[in-house]
Amino acid sequence: MEERPETIVISEFKAKCLGILRRVQKTGRPVVVTRRGERIAEIHPPSPIQSEPGWLGSFAERGQIITDLLEPSAADDSEALR
Repeated sequence: MEERPETIVISEFKAKCLGILRRVQKTGRPVVVTRRGERIAEIHPPSPIQSEPGWLGSFAERGQIITDLLEPSAADDSEALR
């Protein structure tokens, strides 16, 4: 069962903002900020960072080796060697 979020009035949030944000990050428990009994904001911990895949290996399984890499190439085999 999920724990109910803590409720705090806006004046207290304003006075203790940095501490409250640190507590939300540390505990993962959200905080609801109210003004005159009306909910005006919800503070939740950040989502986990999802790293994007890097460029290394991005062409894996897309190319083919069509010649022996260990044998020296002959001058006749490639125009690039001329």
